[in-house]
Amino acid sequence: MLVRCLYASRVAAPLDPARVDAIVGLLCHADGIFIQVLEGGRDAVSDLLTTIVRDERHQGVRLLAFAEIPERRFGHWTMGRVDFARVNASLLLKYSVRPGLDPFTSPAAATLALLDELVATGSIIGRAG
Repeated sequence: MLVRCLYASRVAAPLDPARVDAIVGLLCHADGIFIQVLEGGRDAVSDLLTTIVRDERHQGVRLLAFAEIPERRFGHWTMGRVDFARVNASLLLKYSVRPGLDPFTSPAAATLALLDELVATGSIIGRAG
């Protein structure tokens, strides 16, 4: 059974780009906030989320969505990062009340829709698998 996990957290301490790049999955990082989508088997995703909660790079981890899925939406990504400095503010305003990354107050569906649009518009930096 496949599941998708969407979570957000705050950066515990300033990170250099190499440390950010060491995190796998579809990852958004801006203004001291992480948003990540994990997809895979239920046990593997649950175990990885537990590891993330204990990871010293994260604080205030919030589970935004966890659901069984019929297929992977981000299955072709082995690592990706969004550079929000390059994203048009109007795109962020489409899914949030302010032109910034705010997963803690936005609905999970809006955050997933934003991620879908970022993928579709080529706003992802990194490598696809």
